[in-house]
Amino acid sequence: MYHNRLIPCLSLRDHGLVKTVQFKNGRYLGDPINAVKIYNDREVDEIFILDIDATKNKKHPDIEYLKKITQQCFMPAGYAGGVSTIDDVKKLFEIGFEKVAIGSAAYLNLELIEKAASIYGSQSIVGVMDVLNVNGSRSVFIESGRKKVSDDIEKYARRLVENGAGELYINSIDRDGMMSGYDLELISIISKSVDVPIVVCGGAGSIQDCAKAVRAGANAVAAGSMFVYWGRKKAVLINYPDSDKIVL
Repeated sequence: MYHNRLIPCLSLRDHGLVKTVQFKNGRYLGDPINAVKIYNDREVDEIFILDIDATKNKKHPDIEYLKKITQQCFMPAGYAGGVSTIDDVKKLFEIGFEKVAIGSAAYLNLELIEKAASIYGSQSIVGVMDVLNVNGSRSVFIESGRKKVSDDIEKYARRLVENGAGELYINSIDRDGMMSGYDLELISIISKSVDVPIVVCGGAGSIQDCAKAVRAGANAVAAGSMFVYWGRKKAVLINYPDSDKIVL
């Protein structure tokens, strides 16, 4: 039975799997390759790999390590983190990623998205928006949530799409790791602003939260905490629902 995509998002730091809260700190959870193997067994729709320190530390994607991950990955995979040149994009596709997401570099060098889309097709290039909501006012941030670059989220989304992004990845900074539900208003605003698929992340605590996000306009839902924690005390347990439980 068809269902909207439900995507585990794995955050990497120094080759370890971590989980942040509101883009801060980062609890070490184990080996990301082991997590990928479990997701293979669970037959997940897709996974998304995010190196949360690459851009902040001005590093390019760690191709040799990422190759070890893609060699164990039997489902479509996307990547974000430190992508700043067309050579980065090229190498990521060569080692097996099906989508490459561009965040900070899209703001600093919009031509990168345009060039990448012209070479590899817009369907493979994802524009990233990290959005912080403070008292109902939403702004786009880059550099792992450290630098505000726009107070007009609709204009920013359209700018990414007009320059070649075939999909948008919308990350809610204030809901990251909170497991209290997605920012449904944000999803509605962005989905009405562009005509490409949007993937949303930040806030998922249950399948019901994911279903609400889809009803608000998301084409796919990504989550971190929901797929690495279990129970009220957040015991570490890599998990993914059975296909008959995914109703979005």
